[in-house]
Amino acid sequence: MIHCSGGGQTKCMKYLPQPMRLIKDNLFDIPPIFRLVQENSGADDKEMYQVFNMGHRLEIFTNEAAAEKMIAVARSFHIEAKVVGRTEKATAKQLSLKGSFGEVVYDF
Repeated sequence: MIHCSGGGQTKCMKYLPQPMRLIKDNLFDIPPIFRLVQENSGADDKEMYQVFNMGHRLEIFTNEAAAEKMIAVARSFHIEAKVVGRTEKATAKQLSLKGSFGEVVYDF
């Protein structure tokens, strides 16, 4: 379980138990405040996702069956929740973010 603050979308890479590739390709919509920050700072998407959570708050890494149950519980409390990605075996740590902005890749 990782709260995506103080390291944005890349924070999760500090806590993976072994080298793996993390693919987040079903991200939440970006809240307008982050677009304002980006427009006024000139930061690119890679920097924005590394510094800010971009609307993602808490990530739980689990299997599909448990994820479905957790999402159902969250929804019962009117909390938006969904599966945002998956992990793959790899020889090195890598994070790939995909969305309307295209793809941003972080190698660790």
